[in-house]
Amino acid sequence: MPRIPPIVARSDMAPEHQYVFDQVMDVFGRIRGPFSMLLHSPKLAERLLPMVPFAREGTIVEPQLRQIAVLAAVREREANYVWAAQVDASRRAGVPEPVIDLLRAKGDPAGLAADERDIVTYVRQLMRTNRTEQVVFDALNKRHGAQWLVELTAVANFYVALCGVVNAFDVPAPDGGDRFSG
Repeated sequence: MPRIPPIVARSDMAPEHQYVFDQVMDVFGRIRGPFSMLLHSPKLAERLLPMVPFAREGTIVEPQLRQIAVLAAVREREANYVWAAQVDASRRAGVPEPVIDLLRAKGDPAGLAADERDIVTYVRQLMRTNRTEQVVFDALNKRHGAQWLVELTAVANFYVALCGVVNAFDVPAPDGGDRFSG
């Protein structure tokens, strides 16, 4: 049960802010999860919302690699709601089930392909220490370039922000959603 009532209907918002509700509906088709909390601050929700379509289709980072970074980041933040939503998105993007299982278990990425291994290592280092080792940074930068690495980093951290919202307000994962803990 969330710590504050989620905003789930247009009428839950003051009339002058209902346009933000409509914008969220346009992006998601429903209101739930982090945006059910973020709508308590309409201006904040309005400003964060454009990151969703950017993360989905605006970034130059390939969908499969992007989703591996997102799952690695979300798993470190232990946000079951965001994890469940992103596991579904990862499957649609073609992330292999063994990679999802490895990330769920916080397993050793050594057996993954170089790109996947380096992304998991990079994101885990960033989440755990707020820094990354030069060798993994350089490998990704050399392979993909600065714009790609900036976008990968920003998208992963955007989902970390959403994790902070669902964790702070105890937003439960959807029924039947993939979980890493009970």
